Amino acid sequence: MSHRPDPPAPDQAHTTDTSMTDFRAATAAHWRAAFLAGDVTAVELATTALTAAAAGSRLGAFLHVDAEAALARAAEIDAVRGLVLGTGRDRTARLSELSAHHPLLGLPTAFKDLVDVAGMPTTMGTTALPPRVPGRDDPLARRVHFAGAVSVGKTQVPEFGLPCYSENALAAPSRNPLDPARISGGSTGGGAAAVAAGMLPLAPGSDGGGSVRIPAAACGLVGLKPGRGRLPDDAASTRVEDLVVSGPIAETAEDAALLFDVMAGHRFEVPDRPRGRRARRREAEAGVVLAQGPAMRAVRQALDSGLSPLRVGVTTESPFSPDLDIVLDEDAVRALEVGLGRLEALGHALQGRSRGGQAGGLTGDLRDRLWPADYHRHFQALWTSRLGQAGFTGDQLEQLAPLTRHFVELSAERPEEETAQARAALQQASYHAEDVLGDWDVLVTPMLAFRAPPVGWFASLDPAEDYIQQCRFTPYSSVVNVLGLPAVNVPVHTDADGMSWSVQIIGRHGQEERLLALAATMQAG
Repeated sequence: MSHRPDPPAPDQAHTTDTSMTDFRAATAAHWRAAFLAGDVTAVELATTALTAAAAGSRLGAFLHVDAEAALARAAEIDAVRGLVLGTGRDRTARLSELSAHHPLLGLPTAFKDLVDVAGMPTTMGTTALPPRVPGRDDPLARRVHFAGAVSVGKTQVPEFGLPCYSENALAAPSRNPLDPARISGGSTGGGAAAVAAGMLPLAPGSDGGGSVRIPAAACGLVGLKPGRGRLPDDAASTRVEDLVVSGPIAETAEDAALLFDVMAGHRFEVPDRPRGRRARRREAEAGVVLAQGPAMRAVRQALDSGLSPLRVGVTTESPFSPDLDIVLDEDAVRALEVGLGRLEALGHALQGRSRGGQAGGLTGDLRDRLWPADYHRHFQALWTSRLGQAGFTGDQLEQLAPLTRHFVELSAERPEEETAQARAALQQASYHAEDVLGDWDVLVTPMLAFRAPPVGWFASLDPAEDYIQQCRFTPYSSVVNVLGLPAVNVPVHTDADGMSWSVQIIGRHGQEERLLALAATMQAG
């Protein structure tokens, strides 16, 4: 089996001072090893993040940066590591234990500004409500911080996380590092921009209709949407209204697995000895056997030994069809072909292509319509239903973005019976979510239908048209949230202008680790 060469180890010329310009020299896994080995300090890593954020401020990735708090926490982490490093001949074993208890130790990150982080303002991306400065972290932020991560700020989001582009009236829009004239996606657009630009090695996000996968795909990153109820800090619910789950964004599937293991509350264990060629290489570089979580082990085993052959379904049919005309850009089709080619080369069996999406060359249908009936109407009702109950005052309504105000009005005007019917129909679909997979192990779709539009393009449209065009841009993501299944986007193609294109891989309940392992082998292929 062929392997992608390991990313370069952190440049030793850069890891003994604060002159690193960003994190693109290596992966988060390498920075983790370098910190525990003593090749770089947490203060240096935090300084790199802060310096890169300042240098790349034109990208609008951050709504808030707290350099003082980040450097203070980094200094505390350095002190802890210093105590462990000075403990004598058992130092290596103690560092391994430290990597198990605090697997993100020293790594900078940032939460989107929909998540409470103690001492940092939470704006929800709106001017209609005053910002709050919470006294404690949200549960997920607390979990990630306990794992040793250092929050350097809050990243840009759209108002209340509603659209798939990260623009609001509070600050400059988030821009795509691959082409700053274009959007970085949303609603974790600032987080994706920060990772793609090397300001952060990885970032947690949340996904209610594609808000991890869309910006990850737009910026050329891996984004995982776990299944509903998989993460302990998400809503413990089977209700279809609970669309939002938390998930990782990273450059590689291996880094996404590291963050997913933390977010999932997995136990990290130090292996008795390094397993596999890549693991032995890391031990030789770091001098420390690093603890691994289940997703990391699945990824590394797949990279070393491959995966058992999977049955792969393929569709270009969108749940928004036939109500919306979904047309795939040539590069979206090319990305699908490249992704399928990699899967075939890895020994997996392709077992079907669907008729939808006007994608040339992808014809033939092995099954009836995959998706819930009347999806376009029902999803809009579900997506906007809670806004009608938000109780905005007249002054607050005036300050809302036109799209948000449109959603509020739609929700308020819609008969409750219609909303209840939509909710019931989609709830029923979620009960039978795995029916879309049939005999397949995974289902592959395109991710984005066309290239990330210019900044301001969506917002320049009439609000009703704005929403329709967002659906056309992201025709395969929201249905996965409705069904509650896990999915990952995998970058597989770069077009002539340097923009990245992904495929989406949907799995069965509880198969997040396998999806990450599959994504890792596709990146390596």
